[in-house]
Order: sequence, then C-alpha cells, then structure tokens
Amino acid sequence: MGSGALDQLSDLDKRIVVALQHDGRASWRAIADRIGASVSTVSRRGPQLLADGLLRVVAVPALGADGAHSQFLVRINCQPGTHMEVAEELVRNPFVRFCTIVTGSYDIIAELVVRGAATRYPQVIVDLQPIAGVQRWRSDLIMHVYKVSYDWGRQLFGGLLEIPPTEGDGEELPAEGCTPEHLDDVDREILAILREDGRESFQSVGEKLGLNESSVRRRFDRLRSNRCVDILTLVPSAALGMESETFLTVTVEPSRMDAVARELAKYPFVRYLAALLDENALLCEVITTSVDELYGFVTDSLAHLDGVQGWTANMELLFLKRGFVETPWWRTQIEQSRTTLSS
Repeated sequence: MGSGALDQLSDLDKRIVVALQHDGRASWRAIADRIGASVSTVSRRGPQLLADGLLRVVAVPALGADGAHSQFLVRINCQPGTHMEVAEELVRNPFVRFCTIVTGSYDIIAELVVRGAATRYPQVIVDLQPIAGVQRWRSDLIMHVYKVSYDWGRQLFGGLLEIPPTEGDGEELPAEGCTPEHLDDVDREILAILREDGRESFQSVGEKLGLNESSVRRRFDRLRSNRCVDILTLVPSAALGMESETFLTVTVEPSRMDAVARELAKYPFVRYLAALLDENALLCEVITTSVDELYGFVTDSLAHLDGVQGWTANMELLFLKRGFVETPWWRTQIEQSRTTLSS
C-alpha cells in the first residue's frame, strides 16, 4: 500500500472505514445502512479495502483477560541510523502494546504491558534495554487510563453518520471490566483465530474448532458484554485525510489533574488519555485533520485549561504496532521510502 492508494480513497471509502472503526464485525448490509450507501457497493468496496492492506480488523483480548497488569510508557533515544532496527525489535516483543516512530526529543515511543505487579517490570525489560542501537531508555508508570477511542474517525463526518459514540468517549472508562474468570480455554481459542482476522465468520471459526456457529456466536457475544474483547480497525490516519498524529505530555497542577483529564477526554480527536506518575503529567494522543487544527487546539483550548502548566510534544511519523498487533502497512511504507531514496 503506497501513498497513492491513500490519495485515491473516495468519500464512500472513508465512510466505510469509519463505520468499521465503530464496529469491525458489522455486516456490510449494516454498514451500508449506517453510511447511506447501497449494499452492493459497500459489499464490493469493503472487502477490497481489506484485501489491499489498507486496513486490518482484529479482535484481541482486553487487558484484564489475563489478570492484573501494569502499563509503562517507554521513550527511547537511539544511536544515529538505528531507530528502525530498534523499533522492529520492539514490535516482535509480546509485551509491547504499541510502538511508534516520533519526532522531537525522542525517537521511539512505546507502551509495555507487564502482567502482574509493577515490580515485575525489570524482568520484562532485561531483554529490551540491551537492544543494539538503544542509547537512552526512559520509563514512566501509567497510573490511570481515562480514555481509549477506537473510532476517532467519526470527527470527519460530525453527526452525518448514524454512529453513536464509543463507550468511554468523553468520560472516564468503566472501573469494572474483564477478569480471567470470564474466559475459558475455548474462548481463548476463538479469540486467537479472530486476532488474525477479526471479521472471520462464526461458522468458519466453529469449523476450525469443532463447534457449531451458534455456540461460537454466544461465546463471542458474552465476551463482548463482559468487555473481554477489543475489536480494532487498524488504519493509517492519512487514509482518512488526517495530517497530524501527536503525543502531548501535558504538565498539570497536581490538584487539577483529574479535572483537566475529564475536560480533555471530551474532545473527539483525543484518541488516548492517561495519567503518568512522573512530573504530574497527562499523556494525550491527538489526531487532527491538519497541523492548523492542532495549533488551534493547543493555543485556543489546551493553553487556557485551568491547571495546565505546559506541555511537550512528539509528532508520530510511523505507527508499527497497536493493540499488540503489527500494523499491516508500515513495512511496505519503509520499503517504498528506501526505493525512492535509492532511485
């Protein structure tokens, strides 16, 4: 998938992608109804977008499915010319939930999820910090996650699509969620298959596991109701015409931390928001349609929030992994860039 493929996306294609962000397992008929298009057109364009590698739908276990866990934000500086090699090593590690190449004071930002108490963190990083090319490694405990938005593309169409907000948008995520008791071995086998293709039919999953379709469907519906599964539609923001993906580390007056977080969570272009242990800071990931829109947000909104003391920023250049799943486009983009430079 090259940059040309991104430029060729029609308005209809973008609406299909946004509908898939809301529910990656929705039928093509349901998506057609939501976006106001014919079923035949959506049934043709949707599978083609998936086949072209423009997007990928996956279903992965929620963090609570494996019990207690701790999350760490890792910011890495690399030796000159080694950042891609370091990032690729991180992508291969099962503890890395997301990994992105960035601008600014760091080369790579990643999240590590440690099963069990935070005291297990040193055991996890013993194989990561010595990666060839790592020059500096800074870790910070993620104390609380306020928001995770999977359908951030909704902002493009406002209320024009019949798509309700995702649970957690604009409000704190529910405290209660999945626990290991909600899943058995069969449930995990179902999710292992859907991790490769989140749109695989229940009938196909059942055939692979020796189950009937209705049994697979009931199990999956139960997992969703218990918030034990996350359905992700992985798509480069550029495909939707979004020019700016940015991590803002916002320093906040300690007594205003929660209030500022709740205000920031209301913005539809805030994809991720969490409280960090160090420096009274909030990690805020923002996806905007343009750099001008980003400028307007930081100058007109963020700068005037009571309690905000300042911020640092890192613009995301290439996302390699999200939700523990490698993005389907990053290797192609790197190869095309190398070919262009050598020609």
